[in-house]
Amino acid sequence: MGMGTVPEERGMKEIRNVETGAGRTGTAVSEVGESVYLEFESRSHNEQFARVVAAVFAARLDPTVEEVEDLKTAVSEAVTNAIIHGYEKEEGMVHMKLTIKGRELSVEVRDEGVGIADVKKAMEPLYTSKPSRERSGMGFSFMEAFMDEVWVDSAPGRGTVVRMVKRLEERPVR
Repeated sequence: MGMGTVPEERGMKEIRNVETGAGRTGTAVSEVGESVYLEFESRSHNEQFARVVAAVFAARLDPTVEEVEDLKTAVSEAVTNAIIHGYEKEEGMVHMKLTIKGRELSVEVRDEGVGIADVKKAMEPLYTSKPSRERSGMGFSFMEAFMDEVWVDSAPGRGTVVRMVKRLEERPVR
């Protein structure tokens, strides 16, 4: 598992955006993979929406049930962190990008909220900035346990970007 910054993708060939009432969605096809973009309000019910979208997008890779559950758990934790910790008492937008390259699925969840002053401390198991709200402090630990790589980029007043990678098992062609 890594912590750091992932370089942005290069070589986009095509981008299609569709405006919806729930936020902005779109898909992009690059020379090395396919991506889908979501933008939604930081409301708790949108966490479930993000989980389902990630699972459906990953379905084209014919993942195992365990791989889908791992992905859904990690997405749930990242989106919940953006909603609960990123925006605290106000609402904002959560941005999610899913990318498939071969058998690798990348997830990026970004908010423009309060940010994290000490990312290393925030990633420690059982650390929570909201003990009064009965938060377990296990969000980043779950992301690291269920994904192959996790990076967090954040600063106070700048928001947070969580990037995760899941490498799916090679499966025989049916």
